[in-house]
Amino acid sequence: MSRIWDALKRVVSSTEGPPPDLEATLADLRTKTPAPVFWLLGKTQSGKTSIIHYLTGADDAAIGSGFRPCTRTSRRYQFPSPEAPLLDFLDTRGVDEPGYDPAEDIAAFDPQAHVIIVTAKATDFAQGNIRHALEPIRTASPSRPVILCVTCLNETNPRQPHPAPYPFEDDCRAMPQSVPESMRRSIEQHRQAFAGLFDHCVPIDLTKPEDGFADPNYGGDGLKCTLLDALPGAYRQTLLRLKDATAALKDIHLRHALPIIVAYSSMAASAGAVPVPFVDLVLLPGVQARMVRHLAKLYGQPMTAERFKEVATSLGLGILARQAVREVTKFIPYVGSVAGAAVAWASTYALGRAFCYYYQAVCEGHVPDAHALKKFYHEQYTAAEKGFETRNGKH
Repeated sequence: MSRIWDALKRVVSSTEGPPPDLEATLADLRTKTPAPVFWLLGKTQSGKTSIIHYLTGADDAAIGSGFRPCTRTSRRYQFPSPEAPLLDFLDTRGVDEPGYDPAEDIAAFDPQAHVIIVTAKATDFAQGNIRHALEPIRTASPSRPVILCVTCLNETNPRQPHPAPYPFEDDCRAMPQSVPESMRRSIEQHRQAFAGLFDHCVPIDLTKPEDGFADPNYGGDGLKCTLLDALPGAYRQTLLRLKDATAALKDIHLRHALPIIVAYSSMAASAGAVPVPFVDLVLLPGVQARMVRHLAKLYGQPMTAERFKEVATSLGLGILARQAVREVTKFIPYVGSVAGAAVAWASTYALGRAFCYYYQAVCEGHVPDAHALKKFYHEQYTAAEKGFETRNGKH
């Protein structure tokens, strides 16, 4: 117990540095935590940022400042943060310019990207350079799914409402009569332009609420379903958990905090799945304490080892006892790893939610009752553990 508390204290404390091997351990965990990697290919202003905004909920300013150069012609955005990525976006720039050579990007991204998302504005038919860039990328990994997103549908039929309900199925091979002729022709022309280079076609129109469209996320659900179908199982789970966690959220702090909690919970689950008993009892404090510091910064609340201990004491030590019991099951092949991952996921998720509960109360001018905080933690733990087992049972 003292070793675990020492690890927590060292990571949370603003005056003490983390153990020298913690960064290497966390870096290794990141490589083992399923984070879907989407390779975005398309012209500037073709809707790539809108897709990222829709999938993550991050605003345009945060997305713009979050991109980091990756190669000479590409950049990378890891959501919610590079420290604990949940979704990973690779954006190739200059692909619409003559002379673009995708060789460097293929070398850098081909081993990483799970899905290629090609964006083409519905009324922009000059896509030759995009097609030429896509051809060698497709050749490099023919089995990797490519999704063609025909964007900005409103430009094909200005000032007119979109057909409802969303009518595009079967990759737009047969579009119903409810689709306006101009929209139908535009989509079909793009399908022909990229013939043989894509697996799924998803027309979308992701607009801002102030633009006045009845559905600002038109086709968004179709895109998300297509991505879930295209992703490998483990990576699909990550997107599902993010979708479930952020559904119908209104609290602005929590809306930004939940992706962080899900990201660290996924990392914790990777640590919990380590089949060697008791190893994750050392790894988890580093992951969880790093999450707490991240959340403290988000809420603008200083986090010291003393404050952390205050909240942790309110929650009790049941979490550690429960984890220790599950460690014994790791002597059972496979079963133990699954159980360890479930507990690590649920305990980290519940801890993150409990700290948000605490921070919100502090922001409102009071410290929550210890009994209420503990009750909230256990409610979140039970729901998270059940959700983890349900999701993994489905796939």
